[in-house]
Amino acid sequence: MLSDCSVGRLNGGNVHRNFAPLTVHPGKDDSVSLDRDLRLDLCRGLALWCIFLDHIPNNVFSWLTLRHYGFSDATEVFMFVSGVTCALSYSGVRRRDGWASVFAHTLLRSWEIYAAFLILTLALAVVVYGSGSDQLADQANVKILLQKPGAALAHAAILMYRPVNTDALPTFVLFHLSFAPVLWGVLKFPNISLLISAVIYALVQLYGWNLPEWPVNQWYFNPLAWQFLVVIGAWWVTQGYRIFGRGIVSQPVVVTAIAYLGVSLVITLSWEIESLAAAIPSYIARLIYPIDKTDLDPLRLLHFLAIAIVVARFVPPNWRAFARGDLKGAIRCGERSLEIYCAAVVLSLLAGVYLTEVSNSITAQFAVSAAGIALLVLLATCVTWISKRSRQHPKLL
Repeated sequence: MLSDCSVGRLNGGNVHRNFAPLTVHPGKDDSVSLDRDLRLDLCRGLALWCIFLDHIPNNVFSWLTLRHYGFSDATEVFMFVSGVTCALSYSGVRRRDGWASVFAHTLLRSWEIYAAFLILTLALAVVVYGSGSDQLADQANVKILLQKPGAALAHAAILMYRPVNTDALPTFVLFHLSFAPVLWGVLKFPNISLLISAVIYALVQLYGWNLPEWPVNQWYFNPLAWQFLVVIGAWWVTQGYRIFGRGIVSQPVVVTAIAYLGVSLVITLSWEIESLAAAIPSYIARLIYPIDKTDLDPLRLLHFLAIAIVVARFVPPNWRAFARGDLKGAIRCGERSLEIYCAAVVLSLLAGVYLTEVSNSITAQFAVSAAGIALLVLLATCVTWISKRSRQHPKLL
């Protein structure tokens, strides 16, 4: 989760997966084998690009992202794919080295995400301090860090304080810390584990359970709610597709998913177009609002699942477009998701500063959006190259 958990060649052969969304073939020992499904990295990379564009304030090019066309956005894509990739990767580790190694790997990855969160928090404070803008300090939620650095850093260290747009990292820290027992449950008792996760999610919807944040409010990405999407990803890739098989992309299911996406599109566009808003019956508005992101509103969850079904039906694992340069860039970003996420948060803040202080024209918005994505691809390429080169040399004391 929020990681480059390797899903490549976990001691497995080729698997035909055209009918299953992001799936693999489990062996008799409940382990997982897979040749790398590029749809995983592509979805995660595109989600990172969307997150970058969405985080730039007043950016017209955020209309290229999911959030303007339905109830869900790139966050749901990222969470689900993270559940899938981590189930694949850690299942391979379990098969080769046992549960102790899985636990060690999840601890290490949670530590890496935790360290990245603290470094990113300091980096955002430095950028805001350098800008000298009190308004930006408020917008980025680092004013209290600049005024009370000791208290803010102490609460950041226990994941109770975070600047704007860093909220996903603490949630992923908790997800990784708990993923070893989650994976054990999904492999040993898959349907019961999914049911337990669903019950926790339902209780959150009913009673609003969440974790406290400092100095006020609660976690923006409520881990008690968002865990359900991660568990769905892990359950699907290890068990679910064997139950539903080709039925998940059958014509009735796909048509229903497309219809739901169409209704969601109309309602979402009504938030920007007054004539559409007037056409929405008031009883529908009372029924569906608010569509809450913090607790992963059921309408958001259903919207993402509809997207997943459509993608599974119409985007095959061996799609020729994967070889295109623009998609290869997204795939590369998806492979290095932690580094790219952190870089995207910093770049979006810098882009916001530029648009505020220099120019907010359409040309400027295009320039910072395109330049930011290009820098993310370049960073991902460099990090991948460094990683490959470093493995070719012996480790030194």
